[in-house]
Amino acid sequence: MTTHATTQPAPYTPNTLETAVRATWTADDVYTVTENNDKPKFYACSMLPYPSGKLHMGHVRNYTINDVMTRQLRMKGYNVLMPMGWDAFGMPAENAALNNNVPPAKWTYENIAYMKKQMQAMGLAIDWSREFATCQPEYYRWNQWFFLQMLEKGIAYRKTQVVNWDPIDQTVLANEQVIDGRGWRSGALVEKREIPGYYLNISNPKYAEELLNDLDDLGWPERVKLMQKNWIGKSTGVRFAFTHDIKDSSGALIQDGRMYVFTTRADTIMGVTFCAVAAEHPLATLAAETNPDLKVFIEKCKLGSVMEADMATMEKEGMNTGLQVTHPLTGEPVDVWVGNYVLMTYGDGAVMGVPAHDERDFAFAQKYDLPIKQVVKAGDTAFSIEAWADWYGDKEQAECVNSGAYDGLKFKEAVAKIAADLSEKGLGELKTTYRLRDWGISRQRYWGTPIPLIHCDSCGVVPVPEKDLPVVLPEDCIPDGSGNPLNKREDFLNVACPSCGKPARRETDTMDTFIDSSWYYMRYTSPNANSMVDARNDYWMQMDQYIGGIEHAILHLLYARFWTKVMRDMGLVSFNEPFKNLLTQGMVLNETYYREKANGQKEWFNPADVEVEHDDKGRPVAAKLIADGDMVHIGGTEKMAKSKNNGIDPQALIEQYGADTARLFTMFASPPEQTLEWSDSGVEGSHRFLRRVWNFCQSQKDNIAVLKSAELTPSAAAKDFRFTVHTLLKQINFDYDRLQYNTVASGAMKLLNELEAACKNDVAPLGKALPEAISILLRTLYPIVPHVTYALWNELGYADSCGDLLDVAWAEFDASALERSDVTYMVQVNGKLRDQLTAAKTADKDALQTLALALPNVQKFVEDNPVKKFIVVPNKLINIVV
Repeated sequence: MTTHATTQPAPYTPNTLETAVRATWTADDVYTVTENNDKPKFYACSMLPYPSGKLHMGHVRNYTINDVMTRQLRMKGYNVLMPMGWDAFGMPAENAALNNNVPPAKWTYENIAYMKKQMQAMGLAIDWSREFATCQPEYYRWNQWFFLQMLEKGIAYRKTQVVNWDPIDQTVLANEQVIDGRGWRSGALVEKREIPGYYLNISNPKYAEELLNDLDDLGWPERVKLMQKNWIGKSTGVRFAFTHDIKDSSGALIQDGRMYVFTTRADTIMGVTFCAVAAEHPLATLAAETNPDLKVFIEKCKLGSVMEADMATMEKEGMNTGLQVTHPLTGEPVDVWVGNYVLMTYGDGAVMGVPAHDERDFAFAQKYDLPIKQVVKAGDTAFSIEAWADWYGDKEQAECVNSGAYDGLKFKEAVAKIAADLSEKGLGELKTTYRLRDWGISRQRYWGTPIPLIHCDSCGVVPVPEKDLPVVLPEDCIPDGSGNPLNKREDFLNVACPSCGKPARRETDTMDTFIDSSWYYMRYTSPNANSMVDARNDYWMQMDQYIGGIEHAILHLLYARFWTKVMRDMGLVSFNEPFKNLLTQGMVLNETYYREKANGQKEWFNPADVEVEHDDKGRPVAAKLIADGDMVHIGGTEKMAKSKNNGIDPQALIEQYGADTARLFTMFASPPEQTLEWSDSGVEGSHRFLRRVWNFCQSQKDNIAVLKSAELTPSAAAKDFRFTVHTLLKQINFDYDRLQYNTVASGAMKLLNELEAACKNDVAPLGKALPEAISILLRTLYPIVPHVTYALWNELGYADSCGDLLDVAWAEFDASALERSDVTYMVQVNGKLRDQLTAAKTADKDALQTLALALPNVQKFVEDNPVKKFIVVPNKLINIVV
């Protein structure tokens, strides 16, 4: 029997090979999936991508994780669904339309075509028969239909909302489009305007409580659950009123003479020294009528951000209104201030100020020289108004002082007593509130789902009849920066009122794109249905594995969960939660390089255009731009992003090395949930490994053909070889189960090393163990690098004997192969390692003692000393005590 390579391997040409393999898959339509009750189902889905124009490495990593899971589970007998679609509506398309003078639809559909081609080049096991884009009427008609169902049940409702308004572009701006109080495009001072819009009642305690409690049953990362819990922000406290006799110009009491606040620290109520209201609060509006300076301050506040994250970090400013309200327990007057940190949309738009026990209020009081009154203590620790100490706000240690009847009470007792006293006065009660705000879905933009409502002068706001859905968005509009182009489209605007038949106008607001992404994964299950979902959704949902970035950990996931619960309540689905398990893949990082311009701005250069010098330890010490030879700054490793020009084009990578190399590197370089640092040498190493796999398997083609029919009785060499192979396979399968694909790849690399080493000698004694081991290598690598393994599987004849690699049985380790007839013991003398011996597994203690004492290194240390103890740890260790 030959002992060396028997076939001169054909060269590994990944592009040619991969194109041919994908052509076979396409011709055989291998990834179209249907419901099958004879198999367990598994639904694995990557988060809906935005068709930005090109795939980035984050896409490659995300979809490869999904693909690896899909292929492996299919081989394990599951009916697996991996779909793909496009999150096609939204602001980036409008911005591109502005820049390129093309309709967003044209830009979007061209990007979809290109990105789909890139995905197909990656060899992803996607069922393209389920593909859709959220900008297609057949999809968004169900957004409209479901909105109308929610409107009918009161879950959707209309109210005014505060927005950023650009007076030059005549459009609403997202918070991130407001830069230093000015519109990002026009540079105009942005105004805060109250305009009507539509909201979904996600803050309803029924839904808020479910969204909070159901997190406990999900197989999600703990940090994602915590982020959601914090966003929902359940708080138990007291809502109470400061009374007043302040009247408006008509003589009516403003808000019936009660200014309500909510607090989780009612135990500090006796320490209130001021109250602060939002700029839009009725008391602020009244005070500004006679105070020009206050009016100017309020207008300034209205120019500020309405994002809570910004409010938390910006400088706190305020102005006294000159108005006073009455403390509900002491009867003392309390000054009312306007504070730029108070949101009218949060709670009642007013807060109580307790500077001694709230860090924000403490800073505010110091800035404006307001009284600071201690009303709780922590043991005998001294209190000072000069500097904040953390214990001032610690409710766990709090004990009331300077609080009259409440002195000596701990936090819980004080809150209960104060709530009871306020309730007796009819001024307050214990209340559970949520930080969660209702979901505003109205966008004063063109490229989105039209809100299906009609405005009639006679009938008011009228829903579009179901038979007239979808309300189709014109796709030929070109935004020009002067507001929503739908307002200029008479053919869209003008319509007869469905109720009275009189001339009316369509709603021109469109829906938040989070609507599109809140249920798309269910539409995959029911393509081309004549309803929102159908019975096929019951087969596939709940989703077994969701995969996406941590940046979507709050709003997208929260809204999808809410949307699902509303669908449940309307009888459309029977489950409470959409996603059983969640994997948040880490970011892809790369080096950054830049130069500073004269104006202080940084010009970033792509790593491919930079030559880096390293020290003797491989650390970068200097870099220069290849184009001009001048030095550039090394900016460190950061997330791949257009803004830092440090992205890697997946298409260029695929063209140079092949899709399998790109897939292998993204899986091998880091665990899926951790960041992946880009490495050109790592990519090259992945390519070299695949070439080794190719060359080795090709070289063993004749050996495989011969050894498939070898003797059934394995030799000792075959047993040892199978022990090594199945030990590695056991670990590889364990790593597959826990989604640690990086160690799966390293396990396959170890397996190839063992195969190459074994085949350097005469392979005849290995018998059937060699073709079995190569089969295991190809099967375990296949989910990660499907093209090269599929081609080798067919070329080596496995497809003829075992079946197509897509559906061949997954390689499970053979427990009997891990049973050894011999055992190796480490042999110690007086606790120190001196030698080792191999003995039959059945050898008893006396036989082991005889063998151990016969070892030269053991005899050297035992000499003629009597053996006091002979200790055996079964199958592991022998210790001779003399």
